[in-house]
Amino acid sequence: MRRFILISVPYAWLLALFLVPFAIVIKISLSDTVIAIPPYAPTLDLAGGWAGIVEFFQGVDFETFEFLTSDDLYWKAYLSSLKIAVIATAITLAVGYPIAYGMTRVAPEWRPTLLMLVILPFWTSFLIRVYAWMGILGQDGLINQALLWLGVIDQPLTILNTPTAVYIGIVYTYLPFMILPIYSALEKLDDSLLEAAEDLGCSRFTAFWLVTWPLSRNGIIAGSFLVFIPTLGEFVIPSLLGGSKTLMIGKVLWEEFFSNRDWPVASAVAVILLLILIIPIILFQRNEQKQREAEG
Repeated sequence: MRRFILISVPYAWLLALFLVPFAIVIKISLSDTVIAIPPYAPTLDLAGGWAGIVEFFQGVDFETFEFLTSDDLYWKAYLSSLKIAVIATAITLAVGYPIAYGMTRVAPEWRPTLLMLVILPFWTSFLIRVYAWMGILGQDGLINQALLWLGVIDQPLTILNTPTAVYIGIVYTYLPFMILPIYSALEKLDDSLLEAAEDLGCSRFTAFWLVTWPLSRNGIIAGSFLVFIPTLGEFVIPSLLGGSKTLMIGKVLWEEFFSNRDWPVASAVAVILLLILIIPIILFQRNEQKQREAEG
């Protein structure tokens, strides 16, 4: 009984805060848009008994999903989001891996301080940090002022409201999610393996590529998933830093819900986005399970 109670707590949490809301979203995605409150029909009226349930299922259809396939905006938004998420994840890995590797090379007494510096941005509101980048990347921002003062450029660069600004914001925001798993994997690395590789004739680069990189693979995979999954549905960063020219599915979702008040289309977009995210989530869980089995 104690084991059942212990297991039932997370399952009850998932049921109440994930499965039930997701079922509501699916229900709305199968409805039709109407000018009313709520802005969709049919609605499920449990007070009507079995007849109300039958009437509801007779009224639902898949016209919303068919509409998504007929409009280029939505599949282009999905592809654009995938492209941005993949490129941003690759850039974050290229920046985060050397930082994590350097943190494991310093003296042990300095590592807690460096970890604190990595986590320090989380002490500030996410929205405030993105707004700060608007000031840094603007025409009169710190970057343009520094480049003008150094004489590198004659006119301010247009960085804000471009895809470059979106990549900068994503890399800055999700960099700790890449650093921490890689650091955790590298910290467990036995230095004697590198010494043995060098004794057998490997150069430092060859020893790194044949020993360090494979042993840090689990951290790389975990960090990449932790960056890719939230980036795919990101809304705040492309809206504030990318402007109207940046097409991502999170922006489309928000506009359908709040600007167009087309809840069925927005719900269908959300359902497809979640189905896309299920693939990397399952792969991430399998990787974590394999890692636990290897450590066990």
